Amino acid sequence: MIYPSIDKLLNQVGSKYLLVNLVAKRVHEIEKTNHYQLKEYEYTSKKPIGRALEEIAKDKIKLK
Repeated sequence: MIYPSIDKLLNQVGSKYLLVNLVAKRVHEIEKTNHYQLKEYEYTSKKPIGRALEEIAKDKIKLK
């Protein structure tokens, strides 16, 4: 099972394409600055892409 659920993420973002763009930008940010929105132990994933998805699922990343 993939965490977080794609259905939950699409309810928050609205579009698969927007979700992909948002995650890609956040992953680049994470790799560049090594700054995370959650504490290390709060993440399930160890990879930046999974962590970006978790941040979106927990409403730490918002669209403007």
